[in-house]
Amino acid sequence: MEFSEDRSGRGRPLLSVVDDDESVRESLPDLIREFGFAARAFSSAEEFLSSGCIDETSCLILDISMPGMSGPELQLEIKRRGQKVPIIFITAQRDEMIRARVLQEGAVGFLVKPFTDEGLLAEIKLALAD
Repeated sequence: MEFSEDRSGRGRPLLSVVDDDESVRESLPDLIREFGFAARAFSSAEEFLSSGCIDETSCLILDISMPGMSGPELQLEIKRRGQKVPIIFITAQRDEMIRARVLQEGAVGFLVKPFTDEGLLAEIKLALAD
């Protein structure tokens, strides 16, 4: 899978990151751009939904636990709207029940923080291959 190195984002899949942790919102989009993708970051599920980016998003990297609407709640809202966006969940909590539930609801990946760059890239490639 080859992706353009064009920094403008044109012609590259957009990966949206939704995480309430500022350090994640700052570092993860930079890493995603290093992988050759376009990236945008949002501090909440509500901010992502109101941004209008959902239709442009090729893959959503989504935190499980956030103030307001949680990651799993955003996943269900996206489904309710009939939109199909591959979701990779990221979390600091090892909770097999949540993992099983979000995967059953259609998430394509689930990573526990801290995860490796290679692990994230592998999940992104799987998400975009669908």
